[in-house]
Amino acid sequence: MPKVAVVILNWNGKALLQKFLPSVVMHSGDAEIWMADNYSTDDSLDFVKQNYPQIKIVTNAVNGGFAKGYNDSLKRIPADYYILLNSDVEVCSNWINPIIQMMENDHLIAACQPKIMAYNQKDYFEYAGAAGGFMDKYDYPFCRGRLFDTVEKDLHQYDNIIEIFWASGAALFIRAKCFFEVDGFDEIFFSHMEEIDLCWRLKNRGYKVMFNPFSLVYHVGGATLAAYNPKKTYLNFRNNLFLITKNQFQGILFFNIFRRLILDGVAGVKYVFEGKGAHCLAIIKAHLHFYELLSSFLVKRKNQKSLIKMPNTHGRYQNWVVWEYFVKGKKNFSDLPRAGFH
Repeated sequence: MPKVAVVILNWNGKALLQKFLPSVVMHSGDAEIWMADNYSTDDSLDFVKQNYPQIKIVTNAVNGGFAKGYNDSLKRIPADYYILLNSDVEVCSNWINPIIQMMENDHLIAACQPKIMAYNQKDYFEYAGAAGGFMDKYDYPFCRGRLFDTVEKDLHQYDNIIEIFWASGAALFIRAKCFFEVDGFDEIFFSHMEEIDLCWRLKNRGYKVMFNPFSLVYHVGGATLAAYNPKKTYLNFRNNLFLITKNQFQGILFFNIFRRLILDGVAGVKYVFEGKGAHCLAIIKAHLHFYELLSSFLVKRKNQKSLIKMPNTHGRYQNWVVWEYFVKGKKNFSDLPRAGFH
């Protein structure tokens, strides 16, 4: 049997651990459960040691965010498969076996995600992942079950196993050898979109990323950084530019980047008219940081391009999802023209 490690990254999350660890312990079967502590200053460690002695612990010397936190921890956790699980996720019975069995039967599958539902509204998909991640032709990420701010009710419309473009980091199943083959997460992302970057690099090497609805979890979302926080806006806009620069090898890179900068500017103006000036400033800050680091990302791009085998484009949408949603009024994933998908 393959060795499976459920790894929960924690930073000052005692309240979340108290609430969500019971379901993980109850439903994880023979999988080892690890807490990767990101230099917490609360009593999270003592709580786990006292109440869950079966949970193994690795501690990081600094809080390096999601990316560095997992990179530092996974090097010390022996397993064939990792399940990277947010501390604000409730899992259900038999949530591990369907995905591990699927990955055992197809060694091209590098990563997979379960169906991710909203913890506070359990009949709706959750914003960060839903029923699998996709990417449009201008490199805007979106989900099956969530387009922009429209989150769909689960009517079992997406209860099929499919290949996707990226899997959510809230509950990410990943083959250990594949994680290390592409050098794990890019730590400059810190948090937000680092899982998309990881999946894109895996797909550029020909691997598959999958969605399996027979595994179900409930995610609170926003427990670390709320959607209304300008820092989240900054990370999302900055990291999306990093993402494109590193991984998009089709078309003319600088045209793609220039187009995205213009579209980001439109988003900034929209924030101003909505009275959210701090978010507009966050976009400006994101662009300035991108310019500052552009040369280093061009080096990363050159290095990654040399490693490409047979790029896997399943999960790419050949239309512009922004146009479909805001202009044509297609609010649900199922409304998008099927012809646009690879």
